[in-house]
Amino acid sequence: MLDHVSIPVWDIERAAQFYDAVLATIGLHRRKERLGAIGYGPATRAAPVFWILRQGGDGSASPGVGLHVSFQGPDRSSVRAFHETALRCGGRDAGEPGLRPQYTMPFYGAFVLDLDGFKIEAVCRAPA
Repeated sequence: MLDHVSIPVWDIERAAQFYDAVLATIGLHRRKERLGAIGYGPATRAAPVFWILRQGGDGSASPGVGLHVSFQGPDRSSVRAFHETALRCGGRDAGEPGLRPQYTMPFYGAFVLDLDGFKIEAVCRAPA
């Protein structure tokens, strides 16, 4: 079982605006902040489950090949809101909300690329 995931971002303030809006659609909010890092999680858990970390030095925040982070949405409407909000906040479409019968069903998901090019997803596994 995973405890948390972190990704690097080039501009933490810009990324925070994006993730504040997008993750709120599935019930995740800022749980912890420290210099150069913001952690998000549900109100029911003290420790964050997802972190954005400012990339330092001369490196650049670059997504890994094939890496994507999937967030659980409580219902299909939250998956649609996640996708719509991400696009409105500057994300790019990587898979519209819908059923994915090729995955373990039930699976209703949506994919976007965040501001740094990382693929993020919201999925609801509850039956319609």
